[in-house]
Amino acid sequence: MAPLPRRFLCFVLAHHFITATACHEAEYGRQIRERCLRPFRLSMEGIGQRLWCDWDETMGTYGELTNCTAAVAENLTCYWPNRLVDEFFVAVHSHYFRNCSPSGRALHDPPNGVLCPFILVPVLVTLLMTALVVWRSKRSEGIV
Repeated sequence: MAPLPRRFLCFVLAHHFITATACHEAEYGRQIRERCLRPFRLSMEGIGQRLWCDWDETMGTYGELTNCTAAVAENLTCYWPNRLVDEFFVAVHSHYFRNCSPSGRALHDPPNGVLCPFILVPVLVTLLMTALVVWRSKRSEGIV
């Protein structure tokens, strides 16, 4: 009696594995390009290339792209994420976000009101300390 439940379990697991991996990759790739990438492109063109690195501007569009790829995968009974999704997002990032900093924020110099004290204070302290050492070395009387 023991071999029957084992065979049944193997059959159920094999059927589940075959059903779960029955993803038509070519169709999936075509649909994410048509249904997801096309609206993403239009939205990114509307934002303008100058703001592509501004996460506040692109977050909604990028979230819609992610959700779209997941919905297409669910409709086609594909795993998500999968190899095609990884390749798709690498291509998206290499085209739209290749010049962005890792933090997602555009790097720029701080305002002069912040930058100047950080430059001037160490320079003035260095000059003051140098002058103090020279002045003390000239006043050598009284030092034994």
